[in-house]
Amino acid sequence: MKSFTLLTLGFGLVSAAAVEPRATPQTVHLTFHGGPAQYTMAFPADGVKRNTNNNIAVNIIDAPDYNALQNCQFYTAGEKTLVGSITSTGLTQILVGPPQPILAVSCQGFCLPNYSSCYDTHGQYVGDCCNGYCAATKCRPWVNPF
Repeated sequence: MKSFTLLTLGFGLVSAAAVEPRATPQTVHLTFHGGPAQYTMAFPADGVKRNTNNNIAVNIIDAPDYNALQNCQFYTAGEKTLVGSITSTGLTQILVGPPQPILAVSCQGFCLPNYSSCYDTHGQYVGDCCNGYCAATKCRPWVNPF
């Protein structure tokens, strides 16, 4: 029984050391589009629900530096469908259907910028890429800039 307890304690220490808390939450930048109108929001991904204070019927949300489809909750008055999309220039977007006002948004978590390591030197997964995909242990942009 003692060896089982020590073994369990040892694994607990290893797994706790592998996940380091971030000192400050990542900043989320979102642009909400509704026809010719748009508005932007920038806030920390700390899980706080933030009101948009805007009545534009949103159909597209730009998320250039954060994996908002996975890490954000978008609050609306009606049923909605959110679908991920990528523009021809590599910008990550969320398509909102049917178009409607986004009343509030909350985001929590983090993602990795392009060209950062999505796997560490021990082959352990670090996290999702913000605006691209993981290939050869690095976050790559959706569109090749060259």
